[in-house]
Amino acid sequence: MKFSESWLREIIDINLSPEELSAKLTMIGHEVDSIEIDGGGLEGILIAEIISYKKHPDADRLNLCQVTTNGEDRISIVCGAPNVREGMKSILALPGKTLPNGLKLEKSKIRGIESFGMLCSAAEVGLGLDSDGIMDFPQDAKVGTSLIDYLKLPDRIIDLDLTPNRGDCFSVLGIARDLAGTCKENIKYKFDISNKSSAKVEYSIKTPFPDLCPRLVAQAIINIDNKALTPMWMVEKLRKSGIRSINPVVDITNFVMIELGQPLHAYDLSKVNGTIIPRFAKKDEHLVLLDESEVELEKDTVVITDDSGPIGMAGIMGGLSTSVSLSTTSVLFEAAYWPTEVMAGVARRYGMHTDASLRFERGVDPKIQRIAVNRACELLLSVCGGDASKVTDIKNEDYLPKNKSIKLTSDRLERVLGHKIDCSKISEILIRLNFKIQENKNDWQISVPSYRFDLQIEDDLIEEVARIYGFDKIPELTEVSSRSLSLSSDDLKNIDKIANHLCTRDYQEVITYSFIDDDINTLITGKQSELGLANPLSKDMSTMRGSIWPGLLNVASRNIARQMDRVRLFEIGKIFKNTDEGHQEIEQVAGLIMGPLRGEHWSEKSINVNFYDIKGDLESILILDTLENEFEFEPHNHASLQQGQSAKLLLNGLKIGSVGKLHPVLAKKFSIKRDVYLFELNIISANPHVSLKVKPISKYPLIRRDISFTVKKDIKAADIIKSIKFIEPEIIQSIKVFDIFEGNNIEEGLKSIALGLILQEKSRTLTDTVADEIISKTVILLEKKFFAKLRD
Repeated sequence: MKFSESWLREIIDINLSPEELSAKLTMIGHEVDSIEIDGGGLEGILIAEIISYKKHPDADRLNLCQVTTNGEDRISIVCGAPNVREGMKSILALPGKTLPNGLKLEKSKIRGIESFGMLCSAAEVGLGLDSDGIMDFPQDAKVGTSLIDYLKLPDRIIDLDLTPNRGDCFSVLGIARDLAGTCKENIKYKFDISNKSSAKVEYSIKTPFPDLCPRLVAQAIINIDNKALTPMWMVEKLRKSGIRSINPVVDITNFVMIELGQPLHAYDLSKVNGTIIPRFAKKDEHLVLLDESEVELEKDTVVITDDSGPIGMAGIMGGLSTSVSLSTTSVLFEAAYWPTEVMAGVARRYGMHTDASLRFERGVDPKIQRIAVNRACELLLSVCGGDASKVTDIKNEDYLPKNKSIKLTSDRLERVLGHKIDCSKISEILIRLNFKIQENKNDWQISVPSYRFDLQIEDDLIEEVARIYGFDKIPELTEVSSRSLSLSSDDLKNIDKIANHLCTRDYQEVITYSFIDDDINTLITGKQSELGLANPLSKDMSTMRGSIWPGLLNVASRNIARQMDRVRLFEIGKIFKNTDEGHQEIEQVAGLIMGPLRGEHWSEKSINVNFYDIKGDLESILILDTLENEFEFEPHNHASLQQGQSAKLLLNGLKIGSVGKLHPVLAKKFSIKRDVYLFELNIISANPHVSLKVKPISKYPLIRRDISFTVKKDIKAADIIKSIKFIEPEIIQSIKVFDIFEGNNIEEGLKSIALGLILQEKSRTLTDTVADEIISKTVILLEKKFFAKLRD
């Protein structure tokens, strides 16, 4: 937030140098991004009056001006500004003066006519960006007055980087209040503003939905002078705050917002049709905003309406249909309290960010609306005249925030800070912060002001005491802790180990956001997430992810758009679930492959990846712990995987992962036109606490025996292999599936499976007799348990 140092000192008389002020603001938690000198180097520039002007004889765009700085002497100036007029008061820089932009002025001839100085624009003297014409001053500006005296320059512009929780400090008053807590100075602001109500004005406002708008304050002013100009002191304050002057009515709403932190809206009362009511937008409603852009309103957007429909987006921007203009003679000021939960994220969903939405999203004092309207009315009456109506103030107390009462104990404060602060000093700090306190022997019962909505618990108050007391006054202590180091388990998979392993298999590691689109999360997981963000950055980042796959798919889609045909990605990160036991964060590794199995090479034909390629990659992770025999895959219907090409990974009956081909509907959703295969693995669940077993390598030869048989289609090869291993687990070292076939010469409803049994003894050479016995037992098992038929 930007504001001028002089404006701050008008509200609180602080006896600090600019450097000390900057340090003080930073120490109480308001980081100073910069302090810039405004209006430096303008000595010798005077206010001058244009007595007369005429066109340059040799240049259509130049004027020959006669100006004076004392009412008598005339100075000839050649000027190209389009806004030159007789009687105009502007600023004159004489020869020999060097302007802030580095231009040194000299007496010169322009198209053959001498010019003895320069009438300057705001940009040329460093007082803004306006370079379309020379500066135009009010008629009460005294000719010959120094520019720095008239504008009270130089000044300093302070730019603060405020934290989101301190919505109360997005105003000059808010900063002054915080400084008052540490500088022992009182606020000089006049809060009891009262304006004479001399007009009976017909207007109507209602709040039928108090949960959306608990407080709405309005006041009308009629018969205003629409030819009046914004006073220079207000223009300057706004300019130093980064806001361009438009007209008195709009300038006053901006001025009050910066001064008090309450956004205001001004309606042209003659354009308001019927009763003003805040409500949710209806289906297919549109609104043309002040910047002339048209938006299609969403149902959960709160709008201000009259009998004609929406006339503004609540807390964001007003509508063009009721905007004030140079012809406006009657104005309705409106100030509302919009709860943060109503405003959170709304502006971002429309791609908007306004000064009003910034403040309402962070929180506005629910007790300042009437003060803000009174202040705006006071200013407008002083600038444009007119007659004011009575103030309409609708308050729904049941829906307005209640002042919090929090207990602070000296024991807790000392324990958290590691430093004892005298109780009288604590009381002094709390009172200076405008807290109402009830002091007891070792604690304080504190009533928090309405504008300090960031204070919720005791530790918040401890932080307040610490920052006002001074973090630099709290001595630094080295903590001593006596803790024994926990033993490291060799059985837990090392994340780096998994990452390095996948990299050796030609995967690329990526890191994606934990926040994803809620609709995408539902499509991928098959469940509606309960972990939505209260204040999301955008709709695409509104939900804590229930799967890593959406991030991988987005990356894959971007790679495809950049002509990458072979993609192999993985990510290790957390997914988030809400269970009966509460919020859970689960560490997972997820992978994605698509395109050719290997990179292009002249010696071999390109083959695209398939289900078994990614299943093999997943199995290779499990083999890292030599526990592959403990795991099994089962067919599984997954919300985001294609049926018949998906499986779940089980450990002791517990699902710890999934693998399969992306469902075509989802592939289309991500603009992917080729087959995509994915896996995910719960890292913690895949790490059973078991001791690694060492097996000696047998020095005796292997025997392989192949067997082919037919079984029903629904019988899984994995179940058959598991059963065969129990026949002679010490001799049957492994079983290979080398063929599965359906079709010609195979009875309908059956499939042919061919297995290779690898047999080996550890202590002696395996004989054919023993091998034949194992095969015989295998055939008997297959026939009895699986009703298999041996093939010739």
